[in-house]
Amino acid sequence: MNQKLLIINPGSTSTKIAVYEGEKELFEETLRHTTEEIDKFKHISDQEDFRTNIILKVLKDNNIDVKQMDAIVGRGGLLKPIVSGTYNVNDVMLGDLKDPTKGEHASNLGAIIANKIATSIGKTAYIVDPVVVDEMEEIARLSGAPELPRKSIFHALNQKAVAKRYAKENSKRYEDVNVIVAHMGGGVSVGAHKKGKIVDVNNALDGEGAFSPERSGGIPSGDLARMCFSGKYTLQEILKKITGQGGFVAYLGTNDARVVEKAALEGDEKSKLVHDAMGYQVAKDIGAAAAVLNGEVDAIILTGGMAYGKPIVNLISEKVSFIAPIVVYPGEDEMLALAQGVLRVLNGEEQVKEYK
Repeated sequence: MNQKLLIINPGSTSTKIAVYEGEKELFEETLRHTTEEIDKFKHISDQEDFRTNIILKVLKDNNIDVKQMDAIVGRGGLLKPIVSGTYNVNDVMLGDLKDPTKGEHASNLGAIIANKIATSIGKTAYIVDPVVVDEMEEIARLSGAPELPRKSIFHALNQKAVAKRYAKENSKRYEDVNVIVAHMGGGVSVGAHKKGKIVDVNNALDGEGAFSPERSGGIPSGDLARMCFSGKYTLQEILKKITGQGGFVAYLGTNDARVVEKAALEGDEKSKLVHDAMGYQVAKDIGAAAAVLNGEVDAIILTGGMAYGKPIVNLISEKVSFIAPIVVYPGEDEMLALAQGVLRVLNGEEQVKEYK
């Protein structure tokens, strides 16, 4: 019998929810929250009751009985570095997610809300492959400055899901293939997947790799240091330039890749230059990941929302197809990936992990 799962994926001003029976989606909705509603809360974790009540009301309004769920699944947040997998939500995890000094991000609410609902119905809450999944080899951690080691913060959920999808579609095990995954969304991450582990990846949240619709990516270090001490900017303003107001936003005033692509196709030279420069940088990162894998690459996977755009897919493909075949999985099937992670545990295919 297929288990029923409630999936909860919080964003900064929205909460995606879905109900799955096995891998079949029965219900999906995105709940929108106004800036005024969100700004009432000092810390993200303070939104727990506010968002939970909205979720339960929407489920009730759609005649979905939460008591029929076999498990509740939340998007993982900013935790300590952990290995890939499906985790029980426990007190240690909740403590870290509610501690604002460890980092505040809307995804922190996934486990918090999942646990609140699961506890109320006597079921278990889980998270799957949060952004802090860390399987990097030690050699990849050295940045050149001992005080600033490289960190693994990226689109782990979708990267793992599409890599496993590729392996399954080619009758192989994920643990037996080498693939490079380039996730292109609001942020960009390029991961080198070596026999079941992501051994190197850029910090997609905090300023590494290619620039993206709203992130600066890797920028000249010396110039950044001089900007920081110019007296013109606060720390928060600098951080915003790196994440939120970098990339397309900085050059073109929009984070909508569709708008940029359309303008480029219609002959706007600046839009085309910025659009192509992002593809150029992604291709460079893919080439670097190929070197990490000693050139032994089964496939290069392009994914994320921008992978729907043929111009950028074609640009990247032209530059890196000599390395390995190109596979395109556009979008980011995060809700299904969350469901699949928990189903593997419930069906006995994987052991659940404990966060410590």
